[in-house]
Amino acid sequence: MLALELAILSDQGGRSYNEDACGHWQSERRLCCVLADGAGGHGGGDVASRLAVQDLLTTFVDHPTADGAALAELVRQTNRHLLASRQPGPTADMHTTVVCLVIDATEHAAHWAHAGDSRLYWWRDGQLQRRTRDHSLVQSLVDARLLDEADMTRHPQRNELLSALGMSAADLLVSAESAPADVEPGDAFLLCTDGYWEYLDDAFIASALTAADTPHAWLASLAAQVERATQTKPGHDNFSALAVWVSAAPAEQ
Repeated sequence: MLALELAILSDQGGRSYNEDACGHWQSERRLCCVLADGAGGHGGGDVASRLAVQDLLTTFVDHPTADGAALAELVRQTNRHLLASRQPGPTADMHTTVVCLVIDATEHAAHWAHAGDSRLYWWRDGQLQRRTRDHSLVQSLVDARLLDEADMTRHPQRNELLSALGMSAADLLVSAESAPADVEPGDAFLLCTDGYWEYLDDAFIASALTAADTPHAWLASLAAQVERATQTKPGHDNFSALAVWVSAAPAEQ
């Protein structure tokens, strides 16, 4: 059995309100974490992100998943619910990214799914094991070797998404791992919005992880870097993150 320690941070940044949302559900065996970054303006984005988090968590409780494919289907179901929730006015064109992580503490396994450019990072011994690939124009340019990854955050179309909840079922792209990942004590997971990762390279995230003694301290260190980087950028984006640290349960330590 694994022990799981969780921390959450969400900040409105330089915006007048926060369109990010994050939450989790945990039983003795399973942890389900969801993070979303809404878009749509004038209230639509925050409605979309909250709906995505609440709907995914509620659905997961009733239908726990054991692999990425099943979790991706729950994401698609949440998209259907979001589309059905649109009303004339602020929510008429609401969209949201979403990234969802499930850890089975009994099976020592994790799986995840995402749509958009909110990310999941999986770390072990200070080394990046896996990172989700953004559903964005700039990621497609990097994949096609037309843009260096280091230049993603400076590209003028860096915020253009190729997939997000709120798109039609035919156009929605949801990515998931083909098989559950084997999780070990000492592993760390980070879910975050683009307002967070845009100012953090992998080396800084790793060094902050090594220096931190709790997941809360890790997120605080990363958030401090975001705040330093945005001091001269009024109106900068909301930034949110959720961290999970894995350790052995007391009986296994």
